[in-house]
Formats: sequence, structure tokens, C-alpha cells
Amino acid sequence: MPTRVNTPPEFLRQLKRLARKYPNVTHVVYDLIGELEADNRPGDLIPNVGYDVYKVRLKNPDSQRGKSGGFRVVYYLKLIDNVILILIYSKTEINDISPNEIRDIIDELIRTDKPDGEI
Repeated sequence: MPTRVNTPPEFLRQLKRLARKYPNVTHVVYDLIGELEADNRPGDLIPNVGYDVYKVRLKNPDSQRGKSGGFRVVYYLKLIDNVILILIYSKTEINDISPNEIRDIIDELIRTDKPDGEI
């Protein structure tokens, strides 16, 4: 069974904000979603969050910096076949997100049980 990828409203807001400056970010995210739907789990597990959360480094095709100056997507592996994209940011704008901040975002998603969005 393929993985279902959920995009909460806050993730979509972050994506739209980035798309104003980096028009190709949407294509990069579509590629990531395709990879997740194919049951791949790219990225590194983020320790000390309390949930199965991964951070993926993505290249920014709108800049010449490669992955180091690209995008970061943080996703939560809710179930083996259910992934929630929780954060996207440009590494040039935000240096890092703490495990506590990620945990707070996930706790809020669980508490409010927001409906899934679409890209």
C-alpha cells in the first residue's frame, strides 16, 4: 500500500511564501512527495523529538548553492504508511529548528487534528 502524504495548512503557507522567492520549490516538493508515496524515507531521523521525525535536505534549483543552501523539509512518520509534512524552510533564511520546536508543532497538529491540505 502506498504511503499517504498529508500537507497541513501551515506547511502549505510556508511553501507558498517560499514559492514567491523560489518559483521551483513546488517542483522539488512534488518530487519529495512522489518519493514518500513510493515508500521511501529520505533524510535523517531527528533525535530527541519523541516522534519519528525526519529532516530532508533538498537542492534549490533557483540558486547555485546546492543542498547546503537549499531547502529543508521536516516530516513526521505518523504511521508506516502515513506521513505528515510539517515544516519547509530555506537554509539561507533559517539556520536550524530545535527538537522542542518540532515537538511543539506536532503536538499542536495532534491536538487540533487539522484536515489535510493539497499542494
